[in-house]
Amino acid sequence: MKKILLVLLLLLPAPAFAADKLTVLLDWYVNPDHAPIIIAQEKGFFAEQGLEVTVIPPADPADPPKLVAAGKAEIGISYQPQLHLMLDEGLPIVRVGTLVTAPLNCLLVRDDGSVGTLADLKGKKIGYSLAGFEQALLSAMLASAGLSLSDVELINVNWSISPSLMSKQVDAVIGAFRNFELTQMDLAGVKGRCFYPEEAGVPAYDELIYVAKRDGLDKPLIRRFLAATEKAANYIVNHQEESWKIFSGTAPELQDELNRRAWADTLPRLSLQPAALDSGRYVRFQDFLLKAGLLKNAQPVSRIAIDLGAE
Repeated sequence: MKKILLVLLLLLPAPAFAADKLTVLLDWYVNPDHAPIIIAQEKGFFAEQGLEVTVIPPADPADPPKLVAAGKAEIGISYQPQLHLMLDEGLPIVRVGTLVTAPLNCLLVRDDGSVGTLADLKGKKIGYSLAGFEQALLSAMLASAGLSLSDVELINVNWSISPSLMSKQVDAVIGAFRNFELTQMDLAGVKGRCFYPEEAGVPAYDELIYVAKRDGLDKPLIRRFLAATEKAANYIVNHQEESWKIFSGTAPELQDELNRRAWADTLPRLSLQPAALDSGRYVRFQDFLLKAGLLKNAQPVSRIAIDLGAE
């Protein structure tokens, strides 16, 4: 009888263990920049890691790091330049991974305009959306052509980046993303051309990063999240068309030409090793911001970013 009971117990399904819950705050509405997160969700890679992940777009792009610092979410998506600025203000967060490993920002001009080189910007109107960092980028780029901010007229275009350039309100805009605004203009019938910060005096940096609260960091939990997104990023590269169908199938608003082309432009910039850290990149960019007067104090790399893959 005992043997029969034992056999019956062995035949019963194993008890299901509750997945660990994890909230991710995006930097913006869902777009191809977030491909590894969405694919990890749709392909079950988070579930394989025992994670139940909730993905939330923000009401304000500036909110995710602050909410993460307040313990309202485990992970937020932010930008390396903003991370340095927020740490300088005392926000207790740290970079734990990289989503997009190359700059997306560029200085955008009309292809049919009078700006053929950076030197041609002298006396021109340049639109911007964010004071501080974008102006530091622009200052360094102008300096590479022997110009300074005093040689141009700055105009706050209030996020109307492409429209202000297409309507000729300005001659150039800083803060345009090369994987979106450039295509957005093309679809509107206006050819644009980018000048790239990393080719004009600005140190290369990670565009999109994962940040977490520094104190009480649950490293095993974050490692599992990064393992799932790493698997997703590599899956995307190996199965680009299938991944696009999965990604675009999650929302009707993603199924347009802008997102389709942005998808192709974004994939080469996705981090295939999200946990890996280039410490020198963070040191160099911090030095750049210090020289631009945007930071008050230098931080040790260990307080800016950590490499969970090496621990």
